[in-house]
Amino acid sequence: MSASAGRAALLEINNIEVVYDHVILVLKGVSLAVPKGGIVALLGANGAGKTTTLKAVSNLLRVERGEVTRGGIVFDGEEVQALSPAELVRRGCIQVMEGRHCFGHLTIEENLLTGAYTRKDGAAAIRDDLERVYACFPRLKERRRSQAGYTSGGEQQMCAIGRALMARPRMILLDEPSMGLAPQLVEEIFEIVAKLNREAGVTFLLAEQNTNLALRYASYGYILESGRVVLDGDAETLKKNEDVKEFYLGLNPTGRKSFRDIKSYKRRKRWL
Repeated sequence: MSASAGRAALLEINNIEVVYDHVILVLKGVSLAVPKGGIVALLGANGAGKTTTLKAVSNLLRVERGEVTRGGIVFDGEEVQALSPAELVRRGCIQVMEGRHCFGHLTIEENLLTGAYTRKDGAAAIRDDLERVYACFPRLKERRRSQAGYTSGGEQQMCAIGRALMARPRMILLDEPSMGLAPQLVEEIFEIVAKLNREAGVTFLLAEQNTNLALRYASYGYILESGRVVLDGDAETLKKNEDVKEFYLGLNPTGRKSFRDIKSYKRRKRWL
């Protein structure tokens, strides 16, 4: 079960279990790999465990009384589950949270500059990177003096990704970038992700409910259900898989099918 296709893995998650409040088992033996310079999609319905997987990597579980109780997480060849979120950021692994989480009372530019708080390479280098972010997101430059809380959802998503770029990431954990956005803006966000991957070499682990869109941009995908990986493969193979077409793309051999007509227990019985 490898996404690397000959490339070394930048991130490896090895059979992890995650428990909340010492009682609630959320992830059950999840394993995946993300190659350097790749885009890997983490797919599944709401509640499948996508966000928990990303937070296990970024070590943000503790603030929600969660912990990795089994397995290991390796980033760039080293186990990282004992590191703080700030230490992971310094190593180049950064999470863009679901729902953007911009600082509403700060301007767009002030939000972007908070992404550079771990850097020690001087104001000139930070200013250069700020201009690079504005080149990627021209709309942010137009709104740079506006309070983030008064900007649109699409602009806030761009701001959140731009803030991550200010830390000079090697890998971005991107959680539900399409949530609450108009289709045209979603396409724009994904095109920017592809450009950052292609031109800047940023690696992405992308958690997304929009399976069709995610598989258009990712090279490999893992499908989570009830805290387990139930299917994985390269993007083209997943798009052709009959179960994926029926349960996640809403298609069956006779045409489009409503999710309301699908019994989830059939999917679990077939795959697990």
